Amino acid sequence: MSQYPHAHFILSANSPRQFPPDEGGEVAFAGRSNAGKSSAINALVNRRQFARTSKTPGRTQLLNFFALGEGTRIVDLPGYGFARVTAAIRDHWGQLLGSYFELRRSLLGLFLIVDIRRGLTDFDRQLLALADSRDLPVHVLLTKADKLKRGQASAALLAARRELGARATVQLFSATRREGVDEARAALDACLAGPEAGGAVE
Repeated sequence: MSQYPHAHFILSANSPRQFPPDEGGEVAFAGRSNAGKSSAINALVNRRQFARTSKTPGRTQLLNFFALGEGTRIVDLPGYGFARVTAAIRDHWGQLLGSYFELRRSLLGLFLIVDIRRGLTDFDRQLLALADSRDLPVHVLLTKADKLKRGQASAALLAARRELGARATVQLFSATRREGVDEARAALDACLAGPEAGGAVE
């Protein structure tokens, strides 16, 4: 059973004027293509193919808005860094993401999806800078933790926490083994509650 029984797709946007009404609260999900962003969303919502997964990196090329409940949303941002697209499309994505972070008042936080075997990339750091520009809380999912031995995963977690310091919270995550799903869901709900409710990610 889905943890968010009323969750549903709202729309895909290719420009700011296509965004849904800027009300309520939403959390953006971003990550390098093939980092497991769609799988993470599906695991959190507990619904297969809620956000469509693909073996072709970079399939998400629009901002996809999903309702979780009354007045709460998640936004699946375009994957970056690996997609085989033209320079013009990359520039458009950059402008679209910049506008989204600058203009979207209902944006309450960012979930950054990072393949644990790759670590933080320059693209991830650019997203962190966008979140910093809005003073948004950031929660990092080190995905595909099942691909590493336990000691290696713990070392990667420690390294990420050392690099990020107070800028973001970090956890291990595996959609395949359902590792860290409850922790991530709690962080998502806290973020959607907003700072007024003490909803900053701990």
